[in-house]
Amino acid sequence: MPRRGKIVRRPILPDAKYNNVNITQFIGRIMLSGKRSLAERIVYDALTLIDERSKTTADERLKRPAIEVFEVALRNAAPNLEVKPRRVGGATYQVPVEIRRERRAALAMRWIIAASRARKGRTMAEKLAAELMDAAAMQGATIRKKDEMHKMAESNKAFASYRR
Repeated sequence: MPRRGKIVRRPILPDAKYNNVNITQFIGRIMLSGKRSLAERIVYDALTLIDERSKTTADERLKRPAIEVFEVALRNAAPNLEVKPRRVGGATYQVPVEIRRERRAALAMRWIIAASRARKGRTMAEKLAAELMDAAAMQGATIRKKDEMHKMAESNKAFASYRR
């Protein structure tokens, strides 16, 4: 935090293929060692796989465009509450606090990427596609992580009065 002056947030340009800002941010988070073209290929291949799988499925609810599956997965994976440690009179309490919109999206993206990297076998695009489809269907490791965080916040609801 600077002592003076306002932090100016640079505008995020939407990606070339889907014209979506969230995909640009997602590509940036997937990227390792500055290899943007590889990260783009992984994300776009995953979205293509989602399109193919959604066309072949028998369930009508799952027949959606890939960009819609991606957005629903991000929305489903985004947590509403988190716990922050707050020190009060020598004791440290886990205080539940609401999360800002930007942080919610960042956590959801981070969790989806971590869960897809942790999956076994196959290519990264296939693992990412599977994790996005699971998150859109409200299942998988990402949703488990979100539920775990919400349970933690719920169990520490008694300390909500210590919020700043």
